[in-house]
Amino acid sequence: MVAPHTPPPCNDPPDVAARKKDLRVHCMAALRAREVTRDQGIIHNLERLLHRSAGPVACVWPLPHEVDLRPLCHKLAEWGIQVALPQTPPRGTPLVFRQWHPGSTMLTGRFGTHYPDGPVMEPDLVLVPLLGFDRAGHRLGYGGGYYDRTLAALPHATSIGYAPSTQEVGHLPCGPYDQPLSCIVTEKEVIRFD
Repeated sequence: MVAPHTPPPCNDPPDVAARKKDLRVHCMAALRAREVTRDQGIIHNLERLLHRSAGPVACVWPLPHEVDLRPLCHKLAEWGIQVALPQTPPRGTPLVFRQWHPGSTMLTGRFGTHYPDGPVMEPDLVLVPLLGFDRAGHRLGYGGGYYDRTLAALPHATSIGYAPSTQEVGHLPCGPYDQPLSCIVTEKEVIRFD
């Protein structure tokens, strides 16, 4: 994926940034403390949502504390759906998606991430890991702005956030560069937004 333009910096106003920072501490603790058995419900709901997907789907190779989407990656490949995984570029730029298949060689990326040694591709659908979310469709990530820049560079892609239901908060502050999601998937439900 190559962005047609350079998206603006994803800097939040100081008050929004401070509130997000506090919420990240709370949400990270909740994510680490979750019952990992919830993750299977998230995978199941994502499978139901994606089983008719036609175009490439961007998944995520998990960090140790994240929901493990590797079973979903394998299921999508079984169904003949192309899978892409993100390579994390230098800060300030969108993610680069590389084609993955079950036999792909995985390379070590930034921040402990892994990505396939495959060709660059542009996904039609992007799965977005969430630290937190609210019922208005706001999401909380790790704070690097990678997914905001990526979604801004892929305006026609469907974006689906996923997280355990324990990550829901009453209200998340929203910055000027936060990108909306098409829906959020938990182990309990699929929350759709217009």
